[in-house]
Amino acid sequence: MENRERSIKNIIEDKLTGDQLKEFNRIYYGREDHCTLKLNDEAIRKSEEDGIQLAGYSFKAANEDTRPPRVVKLGLVQHSIVLTTDNPVHSQRNAIFYKVKNLIEIAASEGVNILCLQETWAMPFFLCTGEKEAWSEFAESATNGLSVLFLAELAKKHGMVIISPILEDDNGTWWNTAVVINEEGRILGKHRKNHLPSVGSFSETAYYSPGDLGHAVFDTKYGRIAVNICYGRHHALNWLMFGLNGAEVVFNPSATVAEFGESFWGIEARNAAVANGYFTCSINRVGTEEFTIKTEPGKSISRNFYGSSYVTAPNGCRTPSLSRVTDGILVAEVNLNLCRQVKDQWGFNMTSRLNEYAEELNQVLLQK
Repeated sequence: MENRERSIKNIIEDKLTGDQLKEFNRIYYGREDHCTLKLNDEAIRKSEEDGIQLAGYSFKAANEDTRPPRVVKLGLVQHSIVLTTDNPVHSQRNAIFYKVKNLIEIAASEGVNILCLQETWAMPFFLCTGEKEAWSEFAESATNGLSVLFLAELAKKHGMVIISPILEDDNGTWWNTAVVINEEGRILGKHRKNHLPSVGSFSETAYYSPGDLGHAVFDTKYGRIAVNICYGRHHALNWLMFGLNGAEVVFNPSATVAEFGESFWGIEARNAAVANGYFTCSINRVGTEEFTIKTEPGKSISRNFYGSSYVTAPNGCRTPSLSRVTDGILVAEVNLNLCRQVKDQWGFNMTSRLNEYAEELNQVLLQK
């Protein structure tokens, strides 16, 4: 196995066994055992046949006298593009649709209730090219765009809530948007990416504006969910507002390459889960995407995405990551009662002193 393919889990399990491995897991993952889910044979067969990594883990909560367990299955999907980026737009998109439909069918066979795809899942992540017009055909409506309609059918078929991150075209204005589709195939609403990077070749402000929809939390059949798109994970207040608005699960669909923060990929969403008392789901695309710059003949750009999708519980326990290089589905069976149990235990909300911070933030802003 090449170094680029090896995960922390692979490396450690090659070196440690027995009590040593349990102790590592306790310190690094927050629990000695990964609480692996038993997956059904047909899903395993199908995923192996298609070269898809399928993994499942559970998070328990204490039994309560006044509330029944609120057990929900979350699904995270990471994948590469299918065709090279010089193919026609409709060919690239249809090939991804075919792949993603297969991934969702496998997730559905595992009983997934809420599923999230990666950032701008139905297209290559072309923002590194510095070109806009050449890629405009990938932009779509958040109400009747091709990928939204495609997923609405699958959501209804499987009784599944699906989060669809897209490049939104709203009457000629572009946004980086996540559309939330409920289990009946209806659009519940959308969230637009609040924080945009201007780092190296990723200058997203050249393509679209920072989000204008605040920090919406969507009340679904299965729980209260929110979406913190990619770069927003670097902003603690972004995570905070989703929690204050009542989120129980916050998804972080991303398209991130190694040179832009792989060393803290496993930290930020985990910290947010602990600080805010909710589950976090980190999804990152995989594969290499190569682009020829149309305005500069002979110039090309290559980007390698590192996958590593994972889930963290509000008590800080987390799953192992999916592969750094392979398409994958991570299924997490969670009990949402754990959110309040952890809040009651740690008292972070009670001791947050938000009024004091609000006053001091206002003073800082007035001085600028």
